[in-house]
Amino acid sequence: MTHEIQMDDGWRIGVLFSRSGPTGVTESEHFLGTALAIEEINQLGGVLGRPLIPVAYDPRGDATEYRQLATRLLLEDEVNVIFGCSRSSSRKAVLPVIERNNALLWYCSFYEGFEYSPNVIYTGAVPNQNNVPLAAYLLQNRGRKLFFVGADYIYPRESNRIMRDLVEQHGGEVLDEVYLPLEASRAEVEEVLADIQAAQPDAVFSTMVGQSARLLYQLYRDFGLDPQRTPIASLSMVEEEIRQIGPLLCEGHITAATYFGSVASESNRRFIALWRSRFGDRPTSMWSELAYAQIHLFAQALQRSGSLDRRKLVEAAHRVRFEAPEGPITVDPENNHCSLTPRIGICRSDGQFDIVWEAREPVRPDPYFSTFGFSEFWLR
Repeated sequence: MTHEIQMDDGWRIGVLFSRSGPTGVTESEHFLGTALAIEEINQLGGVLGRPLIPVAYDPRGDATEYRQLATRLLLEDEVNVIFGCSRSSSRKAVLPVIERNNALLWYCSFYEGFEYSPNVIYTGAVPNQNNVPLAAYLLQNRGRKLFFVGADYIYPRESNRIMRDLVEQHGGEVLDEVYLPLEASRAEVEEVLADIQAAQPDAVFSTMVGQSARLLYQLYRDFGLDPQRTPIASLSMVEEEIRQIGPLLCEGHITAATYFGSVASESNRRFIALWRSRFGDRPTSMWSELAYAQIHLFAQALQRSGSLDRRKLVEAAHRVRFEAPEGPITVDPENNHCSLTPRIGICRSDGQFDIVWEAREPVRPDPYFSTFGFSEFWLR
């Protein structure tokens, strides 16, 4: 009887983001964006008069922990919907558990694409929404010679494969492609910076993450590398990590993302005000914004379906639209990925971004990369 009352009391959902470990900074932002949206929805009366009740664990960036904690959420905590995972390795670790239990994972990180599961809603960007516009921007505005440096795991290798194809098919050249351990040492980062200095590329495409990525940016100028002349271009280096590195060190570097704190929209102004009232002067970023947005998408779908049943929720998710801080977000019924608005930003000395290009409307997800053209991304 107690169990039934507890289940009846609210909508139990799982939250599985690492607040410690190698990706603790970015996943803490996922966590805070998730918490903010849950609090906001509950303060407005919940969904169908019932609050969202989060059950949260910290997998500490460890793929085995993700799998074990996802199993615990589904089997012991009797949760059927999980918001979580950041790296592809953690998503792939929990996916068999999610599918076996016919549960639903909401995944808000951009990733390499080439995946579909009826048990996942993918709210982050896929390559046609970030790699393609970034490649087009670099080749058009920075030059033809690129140097690739990445962390040695699934996403960087796949992202670099896609980026290499894009660059070479459109007349560019990849001078070198180097991989470092996920938690690379200062000496390893310095060795790569010496290689970059010797190669003299027009830009560096970095898929480094965590502390190693922050080291790359911190040490960049020590090797005589000027971001104004040879910028690092990234899909992940955004406001909170820039604050930790030091904004002056990041000025001039380039990021492709679907959201920046400097997006000028009413929904973003509202989001930033809500964020600041809760978390102080910590900046918003792509990591917190999409985590926040997907909770709202879920709440709208739950409002429609009135059920945490995976099939009913997914069907409802295909029919809702959320005016997110970055712009309108919808879930494509063909592939469970989201239409998003790509942008290119150049970092300023205050740690925010000047948005130098943005798509005129949300771009449909193409997770299998069936179209390869640049035509819609050349700056006009």
